[in-house]
Amino acid sequence: MSKGTLFITGASSGIGAATARAAVKDGWNVGLFARSEDKIEDLVRELGDAALALPGDATDLAAQQAALEQLAERFGGVDAAFANAGRGLNTPGVLEGDPEEWRAMLDLNIMGLLHTVRAAYPYLKERGGHLLLTGSAAGRAHIPGSIYGASKWFVHGLAGNLAEDMRGWGGRCTLIAPGMVNTPFFDTEKPDKLHPEDIADAVIYALSADRRATVREVFVMPSD
Repeated sequence: MSKGTLFITGASSGIGAATARAAVKDGWNVGLFARSEDKIEDLVRELGDAALALPGDATDLAAQQAALEQLAERFGGVDAAFANAGRGLNTPGVLEGDPEEWRAMLDLNIMGLLHTVRAAYPYLKERGGHLLLTGSAAGRAHIPGSIYGASKWFVHGLAGNLAEDMRGWGGRCTLIAPGMVNTPFFDTEKPDKLHPEDIADAVIYALSADRRATVREVFVMPSD
């Protein structure tokens, strides 16, 4: 018997794909939302009937709403949502960076995440469900001139505010805050850092906590 249904944004690779694999292994159904339709279709073929491909852009609220409606229809409801989609900057810094690249990053890291919250909230409220947000170690420290880090400070603040709101109707909210993870987020391989599976384990840990407990934040750093 399924533990429930989990909606994942940014599901085509990295943390999102690893979380989908871990969740299905743990007994969840998963909805895989990402722009890369071919990648999520490949992942569905790997995971089988417990997975549903939901191609779309996280910055499009209507696309996320339609995806969640389709997911709920397929599996009978949605119990959890993981707002994981995000991006960094090719050129950091206030003077050096490209304002148009800032806009695109903020549109995904902030508005895309808010769209997930908005789209998932009705389903979660119906079931006392669980919302998870991908933050970052960069959202816990001041990094010189980091606009990306500031976007993650927003995520950290929002996670706490949502946790307070959701507890009023029996829901739970968890911030997942990783340090450097070896994912396509970086241009070069970083095999000595965290792996996506480490963060997927953190998501499953939070989801598996007894109903009496809300894991508000999981902060995971590379051991070195």
